Amino acid sequence: MKVAVGDWFVREQVGDDTWKLWEQFVDPFARCNIWFVRGRDRGLLVDTGLGVASLFEAAQDLFEQPTLALATHYHFDHTGSLHEFKERLAHKAGVPYLSTEGEIWGALRRSDFTPRTLELFLEAGYELPEELLEALPAPGYDPSTYAVQSCPPTRVLDDGDVVDLGDRAYEVLHLPGHSPDSIGLWDAATGTLFSGDAVYDGPLLDGNSDSDVDAYVATMERLRELPVQVVHGGHEPSFGRERLVELCDEYIAGVSSR
Repeated sequence: MKVAVGDWFVREQVGDDTWKLWEQFVDPFARCNIWFVRGRDRGLLVDTGLGVASLFEAAQDLFEQPTLALATHYHFDHTGSLHEFKERLAHKAGVPYLSTEGEIWGALRRSDFTPRTLELFLEAGYELPEELLEALPAPGYDPSTYAVQSCPPTRVLDDGDVVDLGDRAYEVLHLPGHSPDSIGLWDAATGTLFSGDAVYDGPLLDGNSDSDVDAYVATMERLRELPVQVVHGGHEPSFGRERLVELCDEYIAGVSSR
């Protein structure tokens, strides 16, 4: 496989103080959206990607002020670089996974997923190539050795907690279903929701060993009532309230028809 030419992370400014970053050489299946918000007193980083290249080094200019790195859930494609940051926030249900070496499992090759896990992805509608990296982050990098480093949170979150940046505050919404620790960040003043993998405009996964379909339905019912202006998901493009309602209704109807 070729070595990547150009920056591993690319970015797009989506507002006066908000950026979207992503790993351009990662297959869309494992390429999460990384969000950064610059507040008055501190910055907020929502998810950190795979960790095959240093996010902290790649975006140092964004992290000049104190930065809170938050995991919307513990899965490998969202927490790979979490260990690089001094202040790490996560829901209490994710603490056992984030704090214990080897508890966060992931793979960068189709053949390295278990047959049951691969079946789950394919049934959901994903098409996985053999290699989830389209290029290597550095000469000699071996995708088969991929692992997420232990990254215990320095602040444990629960539903209703507030993440304060000085000039704005995000309410923590516990949104279980995809995983037990899934959370979203809700800014009622602007109608902005960072939703992680609780909802995004693509095939949603609820068949993992840590998933809970009943909890997911309750999460969708809760999200459906939010007066959102924009949803920044963990994958795929952002969308507005009309699409959020459609996605919630489609999920609930799909569960009812199983």
